[in-house]
Formats: sequence, structure tokens, C-alpha cells
Amino acid sequence: MPPSGCAWTGEVKAGCYIESINEKRPMSFNQDFDQHGVWRKQFALRLRLLSEWLTDHDLMEAGVRERLDQLHAQVKNDKIMVAFVAEFSRGKSELINAVFFAGYGRRIMPASAGRTTMCPTELGFDADVPPCLRLLPIETRLQPQSLLDWRNAPDKWERVDLDVNDPKQLARAIQKVAEVRRVSQAEAAALGFWHDEVPEDNPLVGPDGLIEVPKWRHALINMAHPLLKQGLVILDTPGLNAIGAEPELTVSLLPQAHAVVFILAADTGVTKSDLTIWRQHLSVLGEGKESRLVVLNKIDTMWDALSTPEQVQLQIASQRTDSADILGLSPRQVLAVSAQKGLLAKVSGDAPLLEASNLLELEAALGVGLLGQRRKILADAVYNGIQLLRQETGRLVHTRARDLVEQVQELEGLRGKNAAVIKQMRLRIEQEQADFDASGAKIQAVRSVHLRLLKDLFGLLGATHLKTEVTELARALKQPGIKLGVKRAYAVTFDHLRRDLARAHQLAGEIQSMLEGSFKGLNAEYGFSLQAPTPPQLSRYARDLELVEKSHLQYLSLGNALRLAQPEFAERLARALMSRLRVVYDTAVNEVELWNKSAAAQLDAQLRERRRNFTRRIEAVSRIQQAAGGLDERIRELQSQQAELNLLDAKLAELTDHLLAAPEERIAEAVAA
Repeated sequence: MPPSGCAWTGEVKAGCYIESINEKRPMSFNQDFDQHGVWRKQFALRLRLLSEWLTDHDLMEAGVRERLDQLHAQVKNDKIMVAFVAEFSRGKSELINAVFFAGYGRRIMPASAGRTTMCPTELGFDADVPPCLRLLPIETRLQPQSLLDWRNAPDKWERVDLDVNDPKQLARAIQKVAEVRRVSQAEAAALGFWHDEVPEDNPLVGPDGLIEVPKWRHALINMAHPLLKQGLVILDTPGLNAIGAEPELTVSLLPQAHAVVFILAADTGVTKSDLTIWRQHLSVLGEGKESRLVVLNKIDTMWDALSTPEQVQLQIASQRTDSADILGLSPRQVLAVSAQKGLLAKVSGDAPLLEASNLLELEAALGVGLLGQRRKILADAVYNGIQLLRQETGRLVHTRARDLVEQVQELEGLRGKNAAVIKQMRLRIEQEQADFDASGAKIQAVRSVHLRLLKDLFGLLGATHLKTEVTELARALKQPGIKLGVKRAYAVTFDHLRRDLARAHQLAGEIQSMLEGSFKGLNAEYGFSLQAPTPPQLSRYARDLELVEKSHLQYLSLGNALRLAQPEFAERLARALMSRLRVVYDTAVNEVELWNKSAAAQLDAQLRERRRNFTRRIEAVSRIQQAAGGLDERIRELQSQQAELNLLDAKLAELTDHLLAAPEERIAEAVAA
């Protein structure tokens, strides 16, 4: 049963144990993540209110809607992935239980003596999928599809429904990630778990001549745990042998993790196999070493009755320093904990034991470091998006206000004029309208040049061009035997990709210059207030390419040369490369599309406003022609509309100011409420 006050109410009541036993401690990762979720919900609510207000006041133009949709998706779909990596028997799954699932009052991930997690396991939440465990059979390694392709084929996964209100059923179902199969040596080799060239790394052969291998290639757990609902994704990885055999895990999933927790045993420190995992798979990942936390687990094994507490702490401090030196990290990134004692302390409500386990120190490091970093990145992106939204909407309000001023001035000029003069004005407005309608060919020419240049830009970033550039490298990877020239093939391919990206960045600059010149001409000729949107910064994707190349070259180290000689393994590595590059290029294409839509929508909006303005001007003169006193009445109407526009402008500033406020301010407001 969960601790007192933590009743099951349709989803896991995680984190409440901390309040009851240690109210004065710094916030745990669970609590900090809860507040991150509060900010995201508050932001989404305010964004929806802004959207409704814009719609009600006829300000929801296509460009504004596109910007709103992007912001909403950015905050709603923001994920924070924490990867737990360790060699077998380091207590990794127990640490996940202690940090995230203690609210269940028992272990959820398999962490008892003997069998533990055997396949990479992702825990997350998708509201469109019922609570379930999905398992991809290990035999899929023998087929050409990548893991990304298999994710889009749910019928190929074995599915087990989960009852998140029944901890026993949940733990029993998730135990399946520890299942194994017994296969022949030949099948083990084909699956990547046996290598004649490195017999010391091979698993033991049973009396029957068969070898144990994981039954599943990958597992996805979907459940409505509060932290998972708020966007946390936990990646639980098995030991060195399983990591090395799945290149897509190493070169795609792990580099995309926002933080990596690397678990060692406190009594042994950094072993040879630990150092191999670190050097081959973790030391060059994308987010930089500051996003790495090393955990010396099982410090309770050093609690020696024959040693004083001071002596034990000195031993632990020495292990932390030595481990930091070996791994090239700051000592503050190496923490010593006891996951098992921390879990026990949370379940039993034992504050002194929780203190001794140091688990809350790890949770605080995750909260301050990981969440602080992600919150800043998300807040910066949101700030830029809201600023652009305010500019686009403000420009529309400004256009309407300017048109009203011109109409008032135009009508003021009719005071004391006779019917002939008023009729002449109507004819002049109608002529202006006809001339404007006839100018469509000039505006269409601007669109035509813009679209032609965009076609070239999309061609450089498209899937077809990317596949062509990677073809030679894929061919080199798939050649039989040791790949002596494969590193050169990587260098050549990525040089081409960087060259193409530089060309795309240059082309985007040319399009931007063309837009600025065209918009300036249209502004001068038609009195528009067009402003070319900020161009996409495609050069920053060069860093993403560098990280992809770096992770692959690291993977081609001596330890994987023999694996790479196997055609099936090389095929998987080639697919993993293409999958990750597609993500980089798709992101770049999305940025270009948003830039293009923003420019096109802005032009469409001002064309539409100008046509409405002609209609309103002609209607106003018609009313004046038909009724004496209509002139003063129409001027008063226009002045009233001006006052309303001023209020709209002030309200827009107020609504967007709320969205621009720092996350900490929004969190404080929500918590106070």
C-alpha cells in the first residue's frame, strides 16, 4: 500500500511522501517537475484565451494562427528525456523505482536479484494510447526496418494492457522486459550477441549448447504517471552487450536524451566495462558533459560497522573524486546514493534513512540542472514566438488604425462640399480600387520569384536529396568485411551535407533580401506596412550534423570494428544514420515552412485589409450622398472605431505580457492560487 495520505485516485500519487517526512528539504525532482508542469498548463491556458480573444476581434489571420499553433505544440509536446545507463547489476532499475515510482509503495521496474531489464525500455505517456506495455520481438533485428519504422507499425508489437491502479498487476506485467530466449550460437551471432573474434565478451553457453539472449528488442510503457503526463520520458537501457548490439540506441536515442544518469557501483568505482560504456557511448553525446550525472550506487554496502561514519564518508568522497577524474567530469557531477535504502525510506516514511541514502541530493541535481536548463530553453523559444506573434498582430491593428485615420481625414475634407464634389470623390475611390485590383500581376510576380527560390531551398533540404548524399556512405557501410575506409566515407558525406546546408543558408539569405526589397517597394507604392519575417537560421543545424557525425565516429571505434564487419549490423547502423539525419532535416524544413507562411500570410492580410478599406470608403461616401448629416455621423463612427482599436492594442499588450512573464513568476502565481 502507498504511504498514508497517498491514496490511488486513477493515477499514481507520486511525490507526496516527501511532504510528510521532510517538508524543509529542497524540492525533489518530482516536485520540481510538478511545478514545471504547472507552468506549461498555465501557459497553454493563457495561449487558448489569447486565441479566443483574437478570433472574437477578427485578428486571427493565417500567419497569426500558424504562430499560435506552433507555440501551442511547442509547449504541449515538450518532452524531457532522462536516460539511465549502466552495466548489469549496478542497481539502475532500482534507482528508477526510487526516484519515480516510490509512490506505488513497491518496486515497479524489475530490480530484484537475478533477472533485470534486458531490453531498452522507454516510459512515457501518450493520451491517444491506453495504458499498456508494448514489446518489439528481438527477431526484428533481422529485418531491414529501423526502430523508427517499427514505432509506426504498432501491430508488430506484442501488447499487454496495464492497470495503473493495481501496483501488483503493473509490476507483474512490466516484468516481461526481463524475459529471455535461448537460441543457437548461429542465431545469437545473427542477432548481434555472439562474436567469434572476441570470445571474452560472449555470453555463457548452457549445457544444452544454447545461449540466452533478450526476448525483446525494445519496450514502450505508456502510463498516466503524473510525471510522464507532464512530458517526462525515462529511457532504461541494459548493459554494454545489449547497447553495443543496437546502434540506433547509441547513435539516435541516447544522443537525444536531455540528461544521462550513468550508474556505477560505489564499492568498485569505474570498472573496465563501465569505462567502455562511457568512452564508446556517452562521452560525446549531444548535450555536453554538463548534462551528465554519475551515480555511485549502493553506498549502503560501505556502511561498515567496524568503520566510523567519518571513515565511511571519506571512502565515499574518495570514490567520487577518483570516478570524476577517470571520467573527466567535475566532482559535483558524481553523486553517491543508495537507491535501495532510498526506496525503502520513501515507502516506510523513514526520514533518517532517506537522509542517509542521499537520494534527495540526486533528485535536487536532476531538478535544478536538468529542469532548469530545459525550462530556460523552452522559455527562450516561447519568448521569441510570443514577440513575433505580437509583432504580426500589432502590425494588423496598426494597418486598421492607419486606414481609419485616412478615412477620417478624407471625410473631414468633404465638410461644406456640394454633391458634385462628393460624387467626384466616390469616382476617385472607385478608380483607386480598379487600379489596385489591376496591380495583381505585379504582386503575383513577387510570389512567383519567391516560390521559385523556395523550391530550390526545399530541394536542398528534402528527403530525396538527403538520401542521394548518404547513398555512398551506406554502400561503404554495407560492404563485407572490415570497413577500413568507412571513416573517410563519413568525412566525405558529412562534408557534402555541411556544404549543402551552407548553400541552403545562403539561399535563405537571398530569399530574405528579395522579400525585403519587394516588401519595401509594395510599402512605398501601396502604403502597406509589410516587414519581412526573421529568416531561418539554418547554419545552426551544422552543429546537429557535427554531433551526428561525432557519435557515429565514436561508435566506429575499435570495440565495434568486428561488429561492423557483420552485414546485418552495418545495415542497422546505416538505417540509424538515415533516421537521425531525417529528424535534423525535417526540423529545418519546418522552420523554413513557418518563415514562408509568415511572409505569405502577412501579404495576404494586408491585401485583404486594403480591399476592405476600399469597400468601407465607398460605403461611407454612399451614405453621405443619401442622407444629410451622414458625414458627421460617419466621422463619429470612425472615431469610435479608433478608440476601440486603441483598447485592442492595449489588451493585446496585456495578454502577451502575461505569456512573456518568466516561468518562475507563472509558477508562483499558480501555486499561490
